[in-house]
Amino acid sequence: MLIKGQEPGTALLLAAAPANKSRLIDAASVLPGLAAVPPAVLAGAAEATVVELADPLDPQTVLTRVRAVAAAPGPLFLYVAGQLHVDGKQRQIHLALARTTPASLRYTALPWAWLAHELRMRAPGTTTVLADLAADPGAWQRVTGEGLTLGPGVRLYGRIVPSSPRGRTLAPDYLKVYAEVWRAGARPSLAELHAYAVDRTPGDALHLALGDGVQGGAPVPAAAPVPAAPPSAPSAGTAGNDPHPAILAAANAGRHGEAASMAAVWESEAMRTYGAGSLEAVHWLEVRADLARLAAEPVRSCELWMAAAQARLARRQTTDDTDVQGAVDRAHHQWEQVRDPERARSLAPSLVALRRQVPGLQRGALEAVQRRLEQLQDIPATSRRTRSAVPG
Repeated sequence: MLIKGQEPGTALLLAAAPANKSRLIDAASVLPGLAAVPPAVLAGAAEATVVELADPLDPQTVLTRVRAVAAAPGPLFLYVAGQLHVDGKQRQIHLALARTTPASLRYTALPWAWLAHELRMRAPGTTTVLADLAADPGAWQRVTGEGLTLGPGVRLYGRIVPSSPRGRTLAPDYLKVYAEVWRAGARPSLAELHAYAVDRTPGDALHLALGDGVQGGAPVPAAAPVPAAPPSAPSAGTAGNDPHPAILAAANAGRHGEAASMAAVWESEAMRTYGAGSLEAVHWLEVRADLARLAAEPVRSCELWMAAAQARLARRQTTDDTDVQGAVDRAHHQWEQVRDPERARSLAPSLVALRRQVPGLQRGALEAVQRRLEQLQDIPATSRRTRSAVPG
């Protein structure tokens, strides 16, 4: 696929995982979303070529494709979804391919060092790698201790998650967030988009953010603070201007009413253009929920996050969907911040109903809501007004 323009660029979409019981991640599930993004966006250039590798069988085939795109002089974006293992003999990191088994790892998987070698041949600053990876226990121990890089001059943004202890096949949700944002028309910087994707994919993970001018460094753990900002995701217009920076600037300056008003205008435009239940409208609902959090309005934030969760469920998103779980988790967190017993009690029934539908990844979340509700029931309804009437 080729777009005419002036500055040629290349995007390589590589999704690979074993086609056997060794599969940790459904890597190829990210390809339809990425393939629907305009090639110029994927490759960071007006003229763009997109190459797709879905569950390749042979490491030499992958190496040949990587070598070919690495030889191109323009910008190169490499998207990698897959799983990491460590071979038992040389203790090297490998990216598993379709035929990979634990016994055949050294012969059927792609050594990470091969990838790094090919990309080191390129001019510094012309290569960007976006990775969404699962790691088996050996690889997880390795990357958490040493990190994962591709050498100087290569921008690397990504997420590495440990394999599921219950054998559940994981999903490349981090890269799916990129595809969702770009398909909706927003064009945030990679650093902003990485922060947004991290925020939208909670859980145990290692996050990599090696940007321009970074020659090395350690991975950023999931517990590291993410900049408090409304998600840099889809704008509702066709105008090409991203309203998120202006909204965030107003919120950070303490002009919370102005920020909320701007977001409400964009939400109304999204509803008018795409419909009340559209993803674009739900996005702006979530932006308003996060703005309420920044304004220290937990009641309002909780209400809006619950509304967002309900809207996503109404769209038939499943209860284990990352976006649904994230909305309920954020609603729960904001409810915990509500100090007015009466307001907390009034919000509790809706939250309990959501928690019964969406228990989330944290065990005992529903029980935690019910325990706090029991404690709130013991506080007299008039206690807040009585306290306020006592002379200071």
